[in-house]
Amino acid sequence: MLVRTVIFLALAVFGSSTDEMQVYDTIIVGMGAAGCTAASVLCKAGKKVLALEAQNRVGGRVNTVPFGSGVVELGAEWIHGDHNSRVYDLAIQNNVTILSQDVSFQVFRSDGTMPDKKMINDLVNYALESVDDPPEEPEPLGQYLTRRLMEYMALKYPSLLEDKDFIDQFLHFMDLVVNNYEASNSWNDITTHSKYMDLKGDLHLSWHKNGYKTLFEILLNTYRDGPGYPNLNLQLEKEVTKITYPQDPAQDVEVTCKDGSTYKARNVIVTVSLGVLKERYTTMFYPPLPDGKAAIIDTISIGVVDKIVLLFDNVWWSKDPGFNGFVWRKEDRSNVPSEDLWVTTIFAASSPMGCQKALTLWTSGRMGKLIETLPEDVVKRKSMELIRRFMGKNKTIPEPIDMLRSTWYSNPFTRGSYTYDNLQTPLHPNAREILAEPIVDSSGAPRVLFAGEATDSHHFSTVHGATDTGHREATRLLPKGKL
Repeated sequence: MLVRTVIFLALAVFGSSTDEMQVYDTIIVGMGAAGCTAASVLCKAGKKVLALEAQNRVGGRVNTVPFGSGVVELGAEWIHGDHNSRVYDLAIQNNVTILSQDVSFQVFRSDGTMPDKKMINDLVNYALESVDDPPEEPEPLGQYLTRRLMEYMALKYPSLLEDKDFIDQFLHFMDLVVNNYEASNSWNDITTHSKYMDLKGDLHLSWHKNGYKTLFEILLNTYRDGPGYPNLNLQLEKEVTKITYPQDPAQDVEVTCKDGSTYKARNVIVTVSLGVLKERYTTMFYPPLPDGKAAIIDTISIGVVDKIVLLFDNVWWSKDPGFNGFVWRKEDRSNVPSEDLWVTTIFAASSPMGCQKALTLWTSGRMGKLIETLPEDVVKRKSMELIRRFMGKNKTIPEPIDMLRSTWYSNPFTRGSYTYDNLQTPLHPNAREILAEPIVDSSGAPRVLFAGEATDSHHFSTVHGATDTGHREATRLLPKGKL
């Protein structure tokens, strides 16, 4: 009895534990889509895996939250494509129903009037399709799309060219639409020359009442009371502060956490967001990262898309279509007080498929960051003023009974929503490939590996892209034929 007590006290004094004394095959830092996919692949191959997640949940930039009688997504909303999508395939293989969501626009002006819905959707779709037909030389995307839209209007809607007010209104709206796709501050911060590729099929497939959280239950083998993986040690609220990697093939990688605990493994897969890498790469890695990789971390951009979700007692809005777009008249926009300018970057309200009595307001960029810092009562009050201004003509709109909002930039473990290709991208065409390159020891064995949407050259900014990178790095660690 005395011996056991002495051992226990020694462990407490020196901060050790059974977990810390183990040497794992792989440590995964971050359990979002990339981390959970990597864990799934390695555990199925029989590897001993330690997963360290700084937040109190898995999912990363996917966050399904109970709301009202359903669920809402504060992060990723849809499966973007159903061909060659690991995410879609996992849902179907597990008999999870996936529903298509209508994302066409019913547009409201700031005076409550409604422009021609068919024409607006035609112009929006033409602009989005033009992204896939870039000019020969790189240029800012907004500049290019403006030119293409003006040419298209001249051919199909020539009378619009005389309506300078409409053109100003629509280009401002289109800027916001693009920013909410890209997580950018301005559509002129984005290059026309990007390697991004859409998957084929429906690009807006919803997990609806199931919630995107289902993907992580499937990946971690806990869906429908699954037993999980006995060879996975998943620890939440474990913030990693240092990763020490060796050149000597005989030595292990050592991972240190903020609480003082340390863990060892043959290798580590780092799946934290680019925002976290930007903030911490100079202190997180020892030895320091190679200059080329550090420069790329500084070069690639990560932006913000944020949501304000309002819950009502009853559905007072039209359920068709999926998005109610907000088009500001120039004179109305100029009269908004400077402290309230953030409301002019909320481009639309949608009805989430997982919660029928909720409306989601969408914003992005610098103003999205600002909204995260405002008092909740101010956000709620100004959001309702916006909704009533645009959607409340000849209608009494009730007060919401609850509100949620995302905070992807102020969250220290995300520091943004997802990455986009900025104007420097054409000068660094292999940037994402460089970010994805593992750090190897003197024998050429990978010791520090990198996954996450930012490391996918063609499907960055998506959950399917993130899962692909987790699969890519886990596979890198397995002998051929072990999958």
